[in-house]
Amino acid sequence: MKKFPKPIVVISKCIEFEPVRWNAQKVASDFVRIMKKYVNFLPVCPEVEIGLGVPRETLRIVKKNNELKLIQTASGLDLTDKIKKFSAKYLNSLSEVDGFILKSKSPSSGYKDAKIYPSTEKVGAIGKGPGFFGNEVLMKFPHLAIEDEKRLINLRIREHFLTKLYILTDFRNVENSSSPKELIAFQSRNKLLFTAYSQKYLYIMGRIVANQDKQDFKSTIDSYKNNLWKTFVRPPRRGSNSNVLIKAAGYFSRKLSKEEKNFFAEVVNKYNNNKLPLSTPLSLLRSWIIRFKEDYLANQTFLEPYPKELFEPYNLKNEDLEKDYWK
Repeated sequence: MKKFPKPIVVISKCIEFEPVRWNAQKVASDFVRIMKKYVNFLPVCPEVEIGLGVPRETLRIVKKNNELKLIQTASGLDLTDKIKKFSAKYLNSLSEVDGFILKSKSPSSGYKDAKIYPSTEKVGAIGKGPGFFGNEVLMKFPHLAIEDEKRLINLRIREHFLTKLYILTDFRNVENSSSPKELIAFQSRNKLLFTAYSQKYLYIMGRIVANQDKQDFKSTIDSYKNNLWKTFVRPPRRGSNSNVLIKAAGYFSRKLSKEEKNFFAEVVNKYNNNKLPLSTPLSLLRSWIIRFKEDYLANQTFLEPYPKELFEPYNLKNEDLEKDYWK
């Protein structure tokens, strides 16, 4: 059984941890509940940390004179400075972190969709954006795996988030090892995954690992890291994944029956047309790896980028799977 390092993930405390929402409720998330076994979560509620009680009056992001303020609607209390100071202090205290799961629509922790209003009166929103804590996360850690619990219901977003999260966790351990051999092994086991994400950065990182300029490890790892972050800005297209699936199946071309090859081609085609999740053709490949003892593929992260228990498409909804959430 493949062993995975546990990622360190900061999460909004109201999601499956404690009932600290403004209405003293806890947010249910089947996915987060399942993740608890495989992730080291760091729960935090910025609103409670700045002294607000549970339950509490609602907060609102208000745009005044082209400046955003965090205002408590009932009292008119301006909490902007408090939330900014807490956010900076807390995020600067994190010595190691691999990702964030934030509360959707929250004026403090929202990732993308917190509503912005022109005043505290009963008026409609004039825009959307990150909450104050969420914005500080994006400013300080733009390269990490960052999502909110609502977006993670989407299977494609979830696959990308988990893949990025576990790759960055693995890389953090490689960086901490200060070992060129570990970096070479990292590049090797991620070759197919990098091929799917970006052949351009696969080539660039391969040259960095080769280290023809004989740079010291810190210079090499810093250069490699910057390109690794660029590799995972967006998820791979289905066509790119399909090409890698077919390439991986080629390792078994002389060992499979015609019927097995045709069935796999049919499964890949269905995946390519958004009728199956990526986990379906990957499961077929993993079964052949076990059957034919193909050690090279067994070590490739493309086949199992994160624990298989997280492959299950909990609450799978097919609508909007191809919506471009990364523009």
